[in-house]
Amino acid sequence: MNNWTQMCDEEMKKRLEGLEKELTRVRTGRAAVTMLDGLKVQYYGSMTPLNQVAALATPDARTIVINPYEKSLISDIEKAIHMADLGIQPMNDGSIIRLSVPPLTEETRKGIAKSLRKIGEDAKIAVRKVRQDANGKVKAEEKQKELSEDDSKRIQKEIQQITDKAVSAIDERMTQKEKKKK
Repeated sequence: MNNWTQMCDEEMKKRLEGLEKELTRVRTGRAAVTMLDGLKVQYYGSMTPLNQVAALATPDARTIVINPYEKSLISDIEKAIHMADLGIQPMNDGSIIRLSVPPLTEETRKGIAKSLRKIGEDAKIAVRKVRQDANGKVKAEEKQKELSEDDSKRIQKEIQQITDKAVSAIDERMTQKEKKKK
């Protein structure tokens, strides 16, 4: 692998990791603390990840329990949950917050399917952008006579193969997530 294909492969892997992070936040009908990843709470003047200010647990398949380390954070945590628009109503009993994940309705399933398609398409666009950037740099080197035309074509073909592999990995992951949703 040469310089460009290696860089392209690394960038595409980063895009796939970003897709995985994004998919963990999508609701599938089961309670998972990963749904709260990326949720930040106002804590002493700065935005702090929820998992650093509270213990998170899933006692059953439909409930997430948030136990703040400081009870004064309960209202801030509730506010953050409302602002995150998770579609889940927090219930506060004074010391802990319970999130009941409702079963998926047909309408919710369609909404989730739509958001999954958008997430998948955004990931594919990001991968194609990496390909476009890498091909542009290869063509620029060819223009400056740093690469021969044959080498340029070969490298572009390798970049396309890496892109195809990444796109098929995205499709496969999206299919898995679709099945999990049902």
